[in-house]
Amino acid sequence: MTLLKLRMLIAFILVSAVADLPVARAEVSELRIAIGTGFGFLPLMVMQHEKLIEKRAQVERLEISTKWLVLAGGAAQNDALLSGSIDIATSGVSTFLTLWSRVKGTSTDVRGIGAIGSMPIFLNTRNPNVKTIRDFTQADRIAVPAVKVSPQAMILQMAVAQLYGDAQYSKLDSLTVSMAQGDAMAALLSRSEITAHFANPPIQYWELEKPGIHRVLNSYDVLGGPHTFIMAWTTGKFRQENPKSYKAFIEALQEATTLINADKKKAAEIYRVVSNDKSSVDDILKILNQPGMQYSLTPQNIMKFAEFMHKIGSIKINPQSWMELFFQEAHTMNGS
Repeated sequence: MTLLKLRMLIAFILVSAVADLPVARAEVSELRIAIGTGFGFLPLMVMQHEKLIEKRAQVERLEISTKWLVLAGGAAQNDALLSGSIDIATSGVSTFLTLWSRVKGTSTDVRGIGAIGSMPIFLNTRNPNVKTIRDFTQADRIAVPAVKVSPQAMILQMAVAQLYGDAQYSKLDSLTVSMAQGDAMAALLSRSEITAHFANPPIQYWELEKPGIHRVLNSYDVLGGPHTFIMAWTTGKFRQENPKSYKAFIEALQEATTLINADKKKAAEIYRVVSNDKSSVDDILKILNQPGMQYSLTPQNIMKFAEFMHKIGSIKINPQSWMELFFQEAHTMNGS
């Protein structure tokens, strides 16, 4: 072999080797996060107001902006995540589990980042004859965010199954009506066909302040204790391609959670500004101090949701543990 041919061969081998190396991709310059309304999303509001993600990203020498998108319902968030319209979804546990089961075993890897908060959610009614869910009749209508799939609808099914047996879990489904939280409260108070509302903070507390409204059910009683209400999830592809952005989100979420737990008054002030809530800071603070209002990244009672949803056929796959549902950064937590 001549020296020229040898050099050409070596050059070809080097070019081939370089071509086989993974291509380095720049991280996203804009982090798109879906967000809802209400106290369940308070840590995200703190992150937004205080620009915590941007600050954490700068530590990693990453210039990034955030885009907060209010999407109507968890199903819309799941669709947006799969289409690439958002990077991180934040909604109810049942919404996440539905998507996790749907894509499990495919090329799309969707798992939880962490919990956002645990809080009791109440089923309230104006019907004086309804003391427990056993007392509902065909004359009643129960407003939930989304029939059969929202956390409220799922918890109602769980409560019915505990009372009447698993085979009867859907016994009250015919009474449920899909309705946005604000609209449901207005309907409940206006003497419309809506006689009950499975709400969430702060609306459930506002309703109970009105004459004639009383609580029928507390979700903590159904789940046997505190349960995660809102959580965050994303795709394995996003996490792999944007490790610094992913880390910045987790660290910002933890910082926001720490702020809320250390200074609830400041958290109330931030909530009032970001949500454009007209309530006084003292009124918001009163709700933040209600029993059971917890902000933590640790998943709580996720498996009880999963096991029930698998039992009734809402999800096809039953996870073996809560860790199977979350990326490894969450595995150091004492979840359930």
